[in-house]
Amino acid sequence: MPQESFAESPVRGGDKFLSTHAQLIEWLLARTTAARWGVTRARFAATLERSAVHYFRGRVREAEPTDADVAAYLASLHVEDLALACACSDANEQAWEHFVLKYREDLYAAARAIVGLGAGEARARELADSLYAELYMGGASGSAAPKVRTDDAGQAGMPPLRGRTLFDYFHGRSKLSTWLRAVLAQRHVDAFRASRRMQSLEVNDPDVVGSAGLSGTVKARHPGPRTGADPPDPDRARYLSLLQAALLDALAALDPRERMRLAYYYVHEHTLAEIGRILDEHEATISRKLDRTRQEVRRNVERALREGRVSTGGGAPAGGLSDAQIRLCFEYALEEYPFDLARALTGVPGLADPGTKRGDE
Repeated sequence: MPQESFAESPVRGGDKFLSTHAQLIEWLLARTTAARWGVTRARFAATLERSAVHYFRGRVREAEPTDADVAAYLASLHVEDLALACACSDANEQAWEHFVLKYREDLYAAARAIVGLGAGEARARELADSLYAELYMGGASGSAAPKVRTDDAGQAGMPPLRGRTLFDYFHGRSKLSTWLRAVLAQRHVDAFRASRRMQSLEVNDPDVVGSAGLSGTVKARHPGPRTGADPPDPDRARYLSLLQAALLDALAALDPRERMRLAYYYVHEHTLAEIGRILDEHEATISRKLDRTRQEVRRNVERALREGRVSTGGGAPAGGLSDAQIRLCFEYALEEYPFDLARALTGVPGLADPGTKRGDE
């Protein structure tokens, strides 16, 4: 698996990373069931290193991150999910079976919410199954993804010699379930845009022109780090900060019961049926109301960004963003987003967690 480039990264990589954070790596590894999936210490350490490089590279900072900054970042990761993603990427069949058992129904439910009730069950399953196929063919396809290799010195447990799989773009900053929903949403958007391009290329669709730019080609976007040919946007951190502030305001403005539904679904990961039993509402009603709340939050966030009604760092609100800048906010968020929904929804009046989570049933 290709490693992130350290040329522009403030994180000290390779042997220095391992020696500096050896005890922390061991502690994080012990918190996982990585051995169950055949994930070695070397593989796990390489994944932590890649995650740190991706996080710190290209960020606007007054000074380079210290070893303590890197350690704090590593300690914040969802390491159990990261270990599972490693194992699935390396084609461990037991890990893949566990992944399917835990996340399949969750993704089907997310797909239904993303496509909407009007699109039907078949479209939702098609969307979820296409993502499963992409994950499987990239990370569990036998000879195309060997389980283990040795490095030039004969060290076992190194990443396979192959191109990246989709799992390799999961860096552990969010829960794996959250990341999967984001990827699923992006795939839906990609498919929608592709269908629009096919229908309107001959009539100069503004979206196509805006995406293609002067080159006349449309760039495909995928979750994951940008390459050296695509340098970091200097406004990226500001856009994400503005989006976070706008989202916090939009969530705070919701009716408490609307926030409660969001918390049960996204934070506690209950199924629609479980939420219906808790709130004494029909499962279909929960689905419709969640969809309506998501649309309301999106509208309010876009309006706040467009009108310049959000501020960061306690300062005055910044000027409004253009539609293109707002699109960048959401695209950057899909690639990597530090927003903590659990913290934003903490303290919702009447919220309890009386049931099991999706995937634990």
